Amino acid sequence: MAHSIERGRPTGSPGPAGTRTLTVAALDPVPLFREGLNVLISKTPGLQWAGHASSHHASLQLCEQLRPNIVILDSGFDPHCHLVRLLRDGETTLVVVVLVRDAHRTPQFLSAAAAAGAHATVPRTAEPRRLAEAIRRAHIDRRYTDPALAALTARPKRQSSADGTDPAVRQQMPLSRREYQVLQLVAEGLENSAIAKTLFLSVETVRTHVKSILRKLSARDRTHAVTKAFRSGILIPRPEESTAPSVDGAAAAPPPQHTPATAPAPQPPSGVQPTSPGAPA
Repeated sequence: MAHSIERGRPTGSPGPAGTRTLTVAALDPVPLFREGLNVLISKTPGLQWAGHASSHHASLQLCEQLRPNIVILDSGFDPHCHLVRLLRDGETTLVVVVLVRDAHRTPQFLSAAAAAGAHATVPRTAEPRRLAEAIRRAHIDRRYTDPALAALTARPKRQSSADGTDPAVRQQMPLSRREYQVLQLVAEGLENSAIAKTLFLSVETVRTHVKSILRKLSARDRTHAVTKAFRSGILIPRPEESTAPSVDGAAAAPPPQHTPATAPAPQPPSGVQPTSPGAPA
């Protein structure tokens, strides 16, 4: 599946009189689900589809380039809420609505999502009109929990996860936004020159980020850093790969193959094109 940013086409649907139109983007790896969200947003007065991203590094790029008012995020795409935290750290006005899969309908996950900065949590199986209402409420009130999840948010008990790790420990993210993007692309098999073109950075800047990642993760090399990141939950396998065997309780799926991102218009001066591998750090 392509790891892409796709910009939405203007719908032309005006908001109610006297109100602003809110742009909404989806961060979700499932094409059919994204299309459903596109239809819902495009048909809802006051909302406009901004586009979607289907990988973590592309999600950060989308928010930097398109600056949507609201993002809808699949919990299976971000089970440890690292992406939520990085998105909120980068743009304090961004409203994050998390669609919660059945596997994540726990007090621990809802508490982690709120601590990371999510404004709303809604079951992924919610009716379209309930999701539209949740988007509006999250934007106006800055906090919304779907009634179906409300009982789980009352004083969650402190528990260990299935691998014996305290959820609060797994929540920690030692990397910066840019380091996280670089590590994602390293895990996808890209060398420094390709990473630089994808993120519109210099090769030397990418090399500096890689060195910082190795230091922060106490890793010997790039492969060791990726392995440690998957085991600690900093990186996750794609949701559709979640049935892969695990190592030390953390998914150990092989890194997905990279397909270059399609940059939205307006594009930065240089486009994203496949490149030959460069020299590693």
